[in-house]
Amino acid sequence: MKHSLARRVGAVAAALALCLVGTPARAATPPGVASAGSADFTGAGRHVVVPALAPCSVGGPTTATSSPVSDTGIRFGAGRSTCETTAVDPPHGTTETRSTAGGAEFELSALRAAGGPLLKVGRWQVSCTGREHGTAVGWELEALSGFPGLPRDIPTDYRHEVTSATGAVLAVAVFSEVLLPDPNDGSLTVNLIHLRFTEASGVAGEVVVGSASCSPTP
Repeated sequence: MKHSLARRVGAVAAALALCLVGTPARAATPPGVASAGSADFTGAGRHVVVPALAPCSVGGPTTATSSPVSDTGIRFGAGRSTCETTAVDPPHGTTETRSTAGGAEFELSALRAAGGPLLKVGRWQVSCTGREHGTAVGWELEALSGFPGLPRDIPTDYRHEVTSATGAVLAVAVFSEVLLPDPNDGSLTVNLIHLRFTEASGVAGEVVVGSASCSPTP
């Protein structure tokens, strides 16, 4: 099944972030970073590691690109990222950061051996914007296949079970996964797709497609 366009643009201010229920807590969020994706999993006796692709940071490098990467069971097409800082009110030193990453032609075939689908994402982009009074996230997904039943407007922290032909859950994909630090300071990280394999898949580990982090700015 192809999901021709699934788009969600969200805004999470510092005050709202405090109220997100069930959001995993984590260490302090970097002020502004992004990457096109990463992977770390073991299956069929092989350990596959794809380090963060096209990583950028507002502290530098502020732009990055990555060439297509293929390994056993996974492929990322070309990726790109931009982490920029803009002066909003120079006399008062007020700034805004925007960390954006995107890519194309993602494929995950690691579940095929367990009777699972070939997962594809034609194009994706994720962004995190840090402002004086909070943070906001935005994201886009196009040309998905292997994820039947997704809503057209996918909500934040949406869980989708990837199953085999017999109904066994092989992996859980969380779309627009929002991670908050503990204690919460209004910053956040958003993973566009965070896929974790289950024991039934015969694969152990995880895959991230698109990630961005930001914090409220001075």
